[in-house]
Amino acid sequence: MIKAGIVGGTGYTGVELLRILTLHPEVEVAAVTSRADAGTRVDKVYPSLRGYCDVVFTRPEIENLRDCDVVFFATPNGIAMTMAEALLALGIKVIDLSADFRLQDSAEWEHWYGVEHACPELIGEAVYALPEVNRAAIRAARLIACPGCYPTAVQLGFLPLLEHGLVDVGNLIADCKSGVSGAGRKAELSSLMSEAGESFKAYGVAGHRHLPEIRQGLRRATTEGVGLTFVPHLTPMIRGIHATLYARLTKSVDLQSLYETRYQDEKFVDVLPAGSHADTRNVRGSNRCQIAVHQPQGGDVVVILSVIDNLVKGASGQAVQAMNLTMGLDEFIGLELVPLYP
Repeated sequence: MIKAGIVGGTGYTGVELLRILTLHPEVEVAAVTSRADAGTRVDKVYPSLRGYCDVVFTRPEIENLRDCDVVFFATPNGIAMTMAEALLALGIKVIDLSADFRLQDSAEWEHWYGVEHACPELIGEAVYALPEVNRAAIRAARLIACPGCYPTAVQLGFLPLLEHGLVDVGNLIADCKSGVSGAGRKAELSSLMSEAGESFKAYGVAGHRHLPEIRQGLRRATTEGVGLTFVPHLTPMIRGIHATLYARLTKSVDLQSLYETRYQDEKFVDVLPAGSHADTRNVRGSNRCQIAVHQPQGGDVVVILSVIDNLVKGASGQAVQAMNLTMGLDEFIGLELVPLYP
């Protein structure tokens, strides 16, 4: 059995990791950390895990994680980078769900996140864990950077177009919507449902932290410079990302066939039949991305609809998918999650 640790076990992505890993046939959850709840059983804080997890929260210290084979960081930005080096030195694989190792340029990371990076020497080693692009590298990795939720939906939606050089990559538009859980489990006025409910708003229009990550991922698929307008929105729902993506075609192609062929062997990417409209409720609770392809009025603009559950394919599910790969397991084990409905 693989012994897994979770640093930051009380946030939404930490609890989602517990939901998935407690049922994983090859994993034992050996350690879960929380400064505030150290000494308390996990299932007392989260009764939904009663009968599945009897682990006691411990403090986030190396000594409490040294018996693990793999450690997940479901923490705010800036935590994983302070502990990763020590864990790697013990032979423990690190899977970071925060943004600490996503950007390959430390100066750019420091610009967007506003602090000095604690271990820039490890950035070059970190493998960006979008399995549909980077599967072979993930298998060989010991330090894994999990993509953000918006970047996952946007990249999976745009990549087939860029890989085949079919669109003007200098004028891409990503109009994206997220549920309130994307802001994390913290007491923040704007994230309260009583504030977000019955409302709909854009934010981060001048520049969102996921913008450089998306651009970095898209640049890997093309030799041209990527110009991207990315506008995120907050919607009054709990889970879900809906990315509406726009690009101008430069070549004529059967778009439906292109997407179906690109993702035909990807279990967690589902290209919907022609004319469909992707809906966040149809991926809720699952590790699946659903994509719908449109070319309105047969013109030169392509519209891609890409939806995921931000807490699963956009975070914890994708992290487990990466763990399966790097630990030599069946990539899909523990992730056969049928979406919740309604």
